[in-house]
Amino acid sequence: MRILLVLFSAICLYAQEAFPGAAAADEQINQAVKDGNIPGAVLLIGHDGKIVYRKAYGERALLPKPEPMTVDTIFDAASLTKVLATTPSIMKLFEQGKIRLDDPVTRYLPEFQDGHSPITIRNLMTHFSGLRPDLDLKPAWSGYETGIHRALIDKPEYPPGVRFVYSDINFILLAEIVHRLSGKMLNEYARDNVFELLGMRETTFLPSAALRPRIAPTEIDTATGQPLRGVVHDDTSRYMGGVAGHAGVFTTADDLARFAQMMLDRGEANGVRLFSAATVEKFASPQSPADQPILRGLGWDIDSPYSSERGDLFPIGSYGHTGFTGTSLWIDPFSRTYVILLTNAVHPHRGKSVNSLRSRVATIAAVSFGIVAPGVKLTGFNETIVGPGLHRVVEPKGQVLTGLDVLAQQHFAPLRGKRIGLITNQTGVDRNGKRNIDLMIAAGVNVTALFSPEHGLFGSEDRPDIPNTKDPATGISVFSLFQPSTRRITPEMLKDVDLLVFDIQDVGARFYTYSCTMLYNMEEAAKKRLPFFVLDRPNPITGVHVEGPMLDRDLESFTGCFEMPLRHGLTLGELANMANGERKLGVDLHVIPMQGWNRGEWFDATGLPWIDPSPNMRSLNAATLYPGLAMLENSKDYSVGRGTDAPFEQIGADWIRGGELAALLNGRYIPGVRAYPTRFRPTSSNFALKTIEGVRFVIANRDEFDSTRLGLEIAYALEKLYPGKISLDADRALIGNHEVLAAGKNGDDPRMTVEKMRDSVAEFVRLREKYLSYR
Repeated sequence: MRILLVLFSAICLYAQEAFPGAAAADEQINQAVKDGNIPGAVLLIGHDGKIVYRKAYGERALLPKPEPMTVDTIFDAASLTKVLATTPSIMKLFEQGKIRLDDPVTRYLPEFQDGHSPITIRNLMTHFSGLRPDLDLKPAWSGYETGIHRALIDKPEYPPGVRFVYSDINFILLAEIVHRLSGKMLNEYARDNVFELLGMRETTFLPSAALRPRIAPTEIDTATGQPLRGVVHDDTSRYMGGVAGHAGVFTTADDLARFAQMMLDRGEANGVRLFSAATVEKFASPQSPADQPILRGLGWDIDSPYSSERGDLFPIGSYGHTGFTGTSLWIDPFSRTYVILLTNAVHPHRGKSVNSLRSRVATIAAVSFGIVAPGVKLTGFNETIVGPGLHRVVEPKGQVLTGLDVLAQQHFAPLRGKRIGLITNQTGVDRNGKRNIDLMIAAGVNVTALFSPEHGLFGSEDRPDIPNTKDPATGISVFSLFQPSTRRITPEMLKDVDLLVFDIQDVGARFYTYSCTMLYNMEEAAKKRLPFFVLDRPNPITGVHVEGPMLDRDLESFTGCFEMPLRHGLTLGELANMANGERKLGVDLHVIPMQGWNRGEWFDATGLPWIDPSPNMRSLNAATLYPGLAMLENSKDYSVGRGTDAPFEQIGADWIRGGELAALLNGRYIPGVRAYPTRFRPTSSNFALKTIEGVRFVIANRDEFDSTRLGLEIAYALEKLYPGKISLDADRALIGNHEVLAAGKNGDDPRMTVEKMRDSVAEFVRLREKYLSYR
């Protein structure tokens, strides 16, 4: 025994020496004990596969008599139950194909909301169901079945997907789904499929009397006058008999460490695989609605008002959870670190917050391991961390140089000695407004041919048949790539060309045709074995917002020729690299990258001049709304504002009543945008010289705004108010996705449609990662 004690002491001493933040953490926790914020605590920190710090502080119990805290103290985990028991049980059923995240809850609980509810499993797990925070507790009630019945009939306060409401009812329902699918109560299922496999031998619901001496007591029970000990603190769980999906688990720091290490090892522990790596990644990555600023995984917290335990330095993408009694767990897969802080702050009375303590301890841990969070400036370095392992050099704000500017600084050296074919239009100018054509010629570059996209060389044409012409300033021939029979450069056009250069400003939407002009002619360059240069320009609506339906291959057209979401978040240079890599085009591709642009910047932060990319794209506001509003513009007798002073900022028709449409859209709680009634009189296009009603859109928060969600909501609202007036079949090439088209025809709630698109969009985001040039 003496040898074992010496060995244990040596291990603890090594751990403390291995954790540089030991003294700082001790100071913070001891001060919290001294101030009476907590009776005591257990801190356990793991890093890179090892426990580097493990210590007990203060008292385990204050009443009825003081007891010292020990590292093997068993704590009422409270809401950690959600991620220790309920979430992994759902993960197991998910892997077995017994549950799908986007299925309605009614598929598994048919009596939920009388069998009529759009709430999905994903809504429950992310707390975007709209259900209330908790069940009513007065008058008092008892019994598991009573609690489940109350959860099944409790009326939502908000539609699903609209607002984050942290709700125990969500996880009460999830636990009942586990019960019905497995035939086992949650405590039995989690024990058999998680706890025992991980060796979590002291993690349990309904702890036995033998464990009671080591259990940290919680609040004084008014019925007995004694602290609750071994009986769950949460009232609802206690009313349900101590087994519920939101609270009821008791556990130790060591058992939590086993669980956290399994998550860091992506589902494997002690040579046993509990979950696939893909499942762990999915459940621990952002799954809340894309238009919401709050980030929740499936069960896990990532960035929300409840994320105090992340501290100030662990990056977005790490995850964790807290419990009301004072428990917390945070896991950072990027540094392979976890922080477990267990207290019984509600003993002997509730009312004390441990949020500040959690945050300070997590920050100490992060500093100890050299972790710097996204957006934190590194002192002494001209660099900012933008994500795990991702860095960028910070250039002066407002000094973005386009690919053209960069190439001009090089005096167009890569183009010298070649006959150049330039694909461009009015947007091909440098920071000072000088045309690329004129800059190249002045530098001695031999430009032998010009090629213009839709709307022509000067961007003023708005018709389907644009003829060939000449550039009046230089006399160089301009070949139109927007004629009924010509969308591609022909071999005849290339007889005097050795190298092609593409320099056009895009707007960031899949169906804006400039991207297909580029991709089509990359293919032609590959056939002729001509080098193809892309002079990169910003995505004006940022490179971080990726939204909307993926393009199905059989719906490809000139308004969508690469499988990507409607709002793709790429620059054209990145898209060129991605298409060349994924489609194996074999193009001799050279992208001239920008300098000083980062993915999160909108066009108005670049310092570059705004030049209308097309006749009806007159502002950044219009470009932001465009992916949603243009989604339906092929419908007959329907206006998106062409021929007015605000195209793509308003919609209307002679069958629309602006007031009722605005009221319906605003009642849908679409984040970041408001609609108001309007009247307008187009001078051209649909309803020319006719006054019509409609709605105009104001973007209230462009970083929260999901433009394609707005497009789907418009389609939903128009069909609801004016059945049969729009034709989704006419817009099939713009929407580009059979599943979304079917959902629209079925009248499915757009929020659910957006949720169903999540996985395909996430897969695209992962795929594009290796082609990103800017961070």
